[in-house]
Amino acid sequence: MKLNYKILGHHEEVLVVLHGLMGMLDNWHGPAKAYTDHFTVYLVDARNHGHSPHSPDFNYDVMTEDLLEFLEDHGLEDIHLMGHSMGGKTVMKFAQNHAEYVKKLVVADIAPKEYPVHHQTILKALRNVDFSAVSRRSEVDPQLAVYIPEWGVRQFLLKNIYWKEKAQLDFRFNLDAIESNIELIGAAIEDQIFRGQTLFIRGEKSDYVQEEDWSDIELMFPAARLETIKDAGHWLHADQPEQFNKSVIDFLLS
Repeated sequence: MKLNYKILGHHEEVLVVLHGLMGMLDNWHGPAKAYTDHFTVYLVDARNHGHSPHSPDFNYDVMTEDLLEFLEDHGLEDIHLMGHSMGGKTVMKFAQNHAEYVKKLVVADIAPKEYPVHHQTILKALRNVDFSAVSRRSEVDPQLAVYIPEWGVRQFLLKNIYWKEKAQLDFRFNLDAIESNIELIGAAIEDQIFRGQTLFIRGEKSDYVQEEDWSDIELMFPAARLETIKDAGHWLHADQPEQFNKSVIDFLLS
């Protein structure tokens, strides 16, 4: 699958960044600006997200294949690779199976373990949006608020709304594919050992990466280290961008 992407910066060193579930490459445009002093940055929309094509197939096997095709199409190798949440699992699986492409790996607020489905409320909220009753993006917010009290989560989701056609709003992501395959997005990533340098970076207020996860992480990523961003939740790159970007840059340049 030919993925949508954006390139920022012009340097010999390359950093490819993958977003999380229901996100898009635009979520990483701000952080990417901080990396362009040192790297050519490729921001990539995953399948079923952003401006990339939609498909009923949605799992880490096909997303890893998509990434491999993307790198081959652009002649990229010996790259730095970073992914957040779902994107973090994709880059972990890619590094495990195609280590020859990966110089250093950054995994943002996700572990290789299996996660139970925990997006039921969000999916219910999205399913209950009545686009026929709205004429602008802001009018969707009250509908989401019935199920999602967190303002930040709603704003994240609202960024996905676009004009599908004249007078018809819709979500950019493929809700059908996400909903049908949501259990697969929580799957464990444990194909092979990746021995390259790896930074796991988590938010202090997030529960995605626990202390008890570290022994299993070290088995699969023996050259890994862990950093915690203070006062940050799951969207740590948005909550504390300066801290997050500094940790990423320091690691990649070390």
